[in-house]
Amino acid sequence: MPIRAVLWDVDDTIFDYASADRAGMQAHLLAEGLTAGHPSVDQALTRWKELTELHWRRFENGGISFEAQRRDRVRDFLGTPSMTDDEADDWFGRYLAHYEAAWELFPDTLPALELLAADYRHAVLSNSSVRNQDRKLRVLGVRDRFEALVCAADLGIAKPAPEAFHAACEVLGLPPAEVAYVGDQPDIDARGAVDAGLTGIWLDRRELGGRPELVRITGLNQLPELLRGDTRFGAPDTFG
Repeated sequence: MPIRAVLWDVDDTIFDYASADRAGMQAHLLAEGLTAGHPSVDQALTRWKELTELHWRRFENGGISFEAQRRDRVRDFLGTPSMTDDEADDWFGRYLAHYEAAWELFPDTLPALELLAADYRHAVLSNSSVRNQDRKLRVLGVRDRFEALVCAADLGIAKPAPEAFHAACEVLGLPPAEVAYVGDQPDIDARGAVDAGLTGIWLDRRELGGRPELVRITGLNQLPELLRGDTRFGAPDTFG
């Protein structure tokens, strides 16, 4: 069956989350006077990234709510286990203001969406929440590019569970075999999509390689040619 729709991850796929998170947290640390509490700003940023990954995985595995993973991140980062939910939410909210000021699409996002607009339907499947990702995509000026927005926090199921991918396919009214998924995580995104019956594409922006069983691209400029070839993409690791 030909591919008729593309499902997209958002963070670190079309939106440069890593850069925005780093710039936002650096500005937040300076504004909060917290730089003296760490050996260096770089080490503080590394610690924040580690905690983000740790608590995000807890959320993806279904052991904690979306809001709770944020609060636990803040408590662990500050070393304040007794911090109330409201206090943690306020601290995180102040960080968000700095983080959002640094939001940017990757340079290859709009050109790829433009090239694919006429031939494929487009939707988002994210492990975040609809509220967060809808606002983000609107601020970035691309919300109207996607006919549907499906998110784990609202589904109660996160990638790489097949049910998450199937829920997005159901919203599109298409079988998994007619849908491609593009994301920056080889296992959560590409492997998860393949296991759910979709065509999974790993966007390996950092050119890590090492996963020959996956279809891999290193930039979205390679995606139109890959999709239009539409032979289930032939050999894996097509552009690497």
